[in-house]
Amino acid sequence: MAYIVQTNTIFPPHYYSQAELTAELLRHIDTSQLNPRLVTRLHQAVKVKGRHLAVSPSVILSEKSFTKRNALWIKTALELGEKCLDGLLRSQNIEARDINQLIFTTVTGLSVPSIDAKLMNQIPFSPHLKRVPLFGLGCLAGAAGISRAADYLRGHPTEAVILLSIELCSLTFQLDDLSTANFVSTGLFGDGAAAVLLVGEKHNLAPSGPFVVANQSIFFKDTEYVMGWDIGETGFKIVLSTDVPKIALEMLPDAVSQFLATQHLKVSDIGVWISHPGGPKVIDAIEKGLNLPSNALSISRESLATIGNLSSASVLAILQQTLERKQFPPGTYGLLLAMGPGFCAEMVLLKW
Repeated sequence: MAYIVQTNTIFPPHYYSQAELTAELLRHIDTSQLNPRLVTRLHQAVKVKGRHLAVSPSVILSEKSFTKRNALWIKTALELGEKCLDGLLRSQNIEARDINQLIFTTVTGLSVPSIDAKLMNQIPFSPHLKRVPLFGLGCLAGAAGISRAADYLRGHPTEAVILLSIELCSLTFQLDDLSTANFVSTGLFGDGAAAVLLVGEKHNLAPSGPFVVANQSIFFKDTEYVMGWDIGETGFKIVLSTDVPKIALEMLPDAVSQFLATQHLKVSDIGVWISHPGGPKVIDAIEKGLNLPSNALSISRESLATIGNLSSASVLAILQQTLERKQFPPGTYGLLLAMGPGFCAEMVLLKW
């Protein structure tokens, strides 16, 4: 049994409205090759009101060098990572040296040594800390990271694990990519970091918060084209198919139902839904496919509107908002889920 003890979400200090970001983008792109009204319409369609960015949009849009952008990514990731972990540890009055495993995930920048290793020189973790850097899971990684932490804690019930996600999506923007997918992403994705502290059932912080009952990964065969990066000289170029909502509508419901059936549960038994937001059409598809109440994903919708899609950090931010805003009676079941490149999904069954 693994308990979710505490979460912490932080953002870069720069926050811009969607209207500001759209206007700044239109000042930099070649409008002779692209109708500005299309960009405006795409930005409005994703229903994001504003986002935090690592740096000002003018810096992002004027810098084409992947080397310089990645250096900026490393610098900002270290700053956010240190603040996020410090806040998480302080909230529970736990020392960094008492953390046994650190899982770090990102899909928006590259660093070797990885960011978790660099943070070892800024935060007094034990030199024996077991680090697990993850790359490539994309939006899925928030849910998958909790699953992998829970798997580990089942075998190490006296230990503590932190999952840290840092996603600086804005630093991946490709100014010369005039595809619809690229301009959807410029309106959809934001920047932020989130961390979750989990402990085993014999740790002195347990029982605290909901615990992980079960988890399951699901891979949808031959859907590689749906989401990911094309990585080239200028960095990360978005791959984003319009089929994402269709898969959420047609494939996810059976996967969820089959997973819940292994625990002798049905969709109607789930009282709390903690879903990565994807985009408005994805949220609609999840609600429709699973026949959920109209307010089941309200926090996901609100998160998307106020901070955008944070890739792997989004579901962790939504988890934090859920835990802070609502009290649930003992015995309540929750399902935390996310989808990502592959195309695949991760489901985590929680219980209060």
